[in-house]
Amino acid sequence: MSKQGRRTFIIGCGCTAFIKPRATRTTEDMGLEAATKALLDAGITYDEVETAFVGYCYGDSTSGQRALYNLGLTGIPVTNVNNNCSTGSTALFQANNAVKGNLAECAIALGFERMKPGSLGTNFPDRPSPIALFNTKTVEIEEKTLGMNHGPGAPRMFGDGGEEYFQKYGGSIETLAKIASKNHKHSVNNPYSQFRDGWSYEQVLNAPKITNQLTKFMCSPTSDGAACCLVASEDFVHKHKLENQAIEIVAQSLATDLPSTFETDSAMDVIGYSMAKQCGEDVFRMAGFGPGEGRDQVGVVELHDCFAANELITYAALGLCKEDEAHKFVDRGDNTYGGKYVVNPSGGLEAKGHPLGATGLGMHFYIAMQLRDWAGPMQAPGLFDTPDKRGKYGLVHNLGLGGAVVISLLRRPEFFKPGPPDGRSRLGYNHAHECRPITMADVEKVRSKKFSPYVLQHAKL
Repeated sequence: MSKQGRRTFIIGCGCTAFIKPRATRTTEDMGLEAATKALLDAGITYDEVETAFVGYCYGDSTSGQRALYNLGLTGIPVTNVNNNCSTGSTALFQANNAVKGNLAECAIALGFERMKPGSLGTNFPDRPSPIALFNTKTVEIEEKTLGMNHGPGAPRMFGDGGEEYFQKYGGSIETLAKIASKNHKHSVNNPYSQFRDGWSYEQVLNAPKITNQLTKFMCSPTSDGAACCLVASEDFVHKHKLENQAIEIVAQSLATDLPSTFETDSAMDVIGYSMAKQCGEDVFRMAGFGPGEGRDQVGVVELHDCFAANELITYAALGLCKEDEAHKFVDRGDNTYGGKYVVNPSGGLEAKGHPLGATGLGMHFYIAMQLRDWAGPMQAPGLFDTPDKRGKYGLVHNLGLGGAVVISLLRRPEFFKPGPPDGRSRLGYNHAHECRPITMADVEKVRSKKFSPYVLQHAKL
């Protein structure tokens, strides 16, 4: 977990469209777009960045340097990060700790991915996968209690987690169809989303089966894309007059698996239920809440719905509802507009896509924009209907099997002051809900004075 230190703030965010993996863009070019947008949003140049953490799963070492060198060669530390599906938020966790621990005033977290179509596989078939024990345990649990499943490894594991929930507490594949169709409906308003079809409940339910519990539209697709967040200290925020858009990282924690993953014969624990629950409790405690407290002060959530079954079990893991009431939570509509929380207003991974290294940073992009009140048609209502002007919290949950989970609690600071200029005026449009490409003129505004024309001439926008 992240120990308490200085206050830290997300001051700038940028995102590319998440697209089908067709090898049409390189990671360095997608990374340049996301980072340029984040720097424009914050109104600073790359010269102000003192350390960088760059996340990706499918790429050679130093891909982070290759992407950031387009913005300058300033000699700063660049650390490449790989933590499965939680890679993007892990990069942000490191950037946040650097600022929180007084090692930097401004840090950049960048994440990108260029993926292959189809189910996830390994790039190293000559050695055992680090996920092998999870797959073995999954089959053992099926043989003991759940009944045999089928399908590729990841959806099979998450499908089994959903099956365990059904057998313990209730709900069914129809519950998962409600979750997935909710997310696909949300994505219609998100121009960054890979899918904007708005699949209905019936379309989701009747789509081809991937496992016993999951249809195609309940599963996140492989994707290409990039996202970026800039983290800075409070002094930096005031120095650069960013009070009108800085969003505080009130608490953040990274947790890994507990013995229960392998010792309890629980398919829910195999896919991260226990570590997510522990991580969530840590985050709310760090924010000053007692056990079980604080959830009613959350208004909007970006939750790791790699499969609809994971969204179902994570409601309870995060304390948004009781452990045995997640299916009732869905039936009540407490996961969408008009309910208790708006969960995945972006469309979630199932609809907007899942480029592994970018996913977590994209989640923080969307929540930061919600807390700025910039999200337009995606905006969750009532976030600022509180006695103080700070409003409600935004919550981010980003999970990776193998395993790691990052949870962040974000909020508008008490020194918030509305009014221009802000990121919208600096980009020339509201990038919270409008997706545009960058130009070389944009890059010129934010690149370092220490740059290489030789490197930059190879950039493709």
